[in-house]
Amino acid sequence: MRQARIREKGLCYYHCLSRVVDRRFILGPNEKEFFVSLMRKLEAFHGMRVVTYCVMSNHFHLLIEEPDSETVAQLDADTVLKRIGFLYSSQTVQSVRDELERARVSCSDTWENDILDRYRGRMGDLAAFMKDLKQRFSQWYNRQNGRKGTLWEDRYKSVLVEGDARVLTTMAAYIDLNPVRAGMVTKVEDYRWCGYASALGGNKWGRRGLGRILSSSGQISGRLYEEKWGETARLYRELLYQEGEVRLLSAPAEGGLKTKAGFSEAQVEKEREQVWQLTIAQALRCRVRYLTDGAVLGSENFVNTVFDRHRTKFGKRRRSGARAMREADWGGLCVLRDLQGDVMVGQ
Repeated sequence: MRQARIREKGLCYYHCLSRVVDRRFILGPNEKEFFVSLMRKLEAFHGMRVVTYCVMSNHFHLLIEEPDSETVAQLDADTVLKRIGFLYSSQTVQSVRDELERARVSCSDTWENDILDRYRGRMGDLAAFMKDLKQRFSQWYNRQNGRKGTLWEDRYKSVLVEGDARVLTTMAAYIDLNPVRAGMVTKVEDYRWCGYASALGGNKWGRRGLGRILSSSGQISGRLYEEKWGETARLYRELLYQEGEVRLLSAPAEGGLKTKAGFSEAQVEKEREQVWQLTIAQALRCRVRYLTDGAVLGSENFVNTVFDRHRTKFGKRRRSGARAMREADWGGLCVLRDLQGDVMVGQ
């Protein structure tokens, strides 16, 4: 049975994943372009922040910042009208503006709030954003291809991610490295439909997202993502290529995953000194189930805090929330779900 999304109050980060039904490879260049365009419109309308993303041929990953619901409830009429304009036609915007004007003339605050709440109720909510994204893309795809029925496998998966720079960069790198792990490209920037390549191409939304990661560490102000893009790009690229260029997927032991390229004796000796335990850099060359099925990712304290808030969702026998991540040196990162079986799968 699918586990319900772990929801927290205040500003939160989530890694969301959804796959095409039967995992068919139907998302080509045109579909990916439309998906990203639609994602950006909905991002602006809903007031979300897509930190980074990757659209593959049969699934997509998003790292999303969900705003504090209290700030959404306080959105004024001008802001709501501006957001409506990102998604709807100018005629719709004018119609809402005219209705608001009639409410003001009547001096009815209730009427005005009812009008605004029709849209504010959909803003700042991850579930509403994902529903809009998947439904609107499905409708477009079905019209383009003369088909009917569902396009996506079940409901999307989500993992609550701690808003710490180290945790966010780990998750962001995992997402941006998807096409490299799949063997589609050898350099991240060569894959057009991911957050890093988008940011390198000058997309302000992409730069804003990656700037947000580094601003959470205090290194770069989140409002200066364009002015400081050179520094943002250097720091994030260093992270990606330290982690993405590593080829060893696991210890060269019987039954282990194979290497993607050979190593010198010196490199093998270094791995031996680590007792064949993967670094985060090496682990991110695999598909890591913790990052899609772990429910909550972060420090031990963060995971335990979330567990305590949602204690009633778990059985009486469970005493603590944080579970150490296996098969790599994760630097103290923990998850809420202690997964069974293989937690990393080679591409």
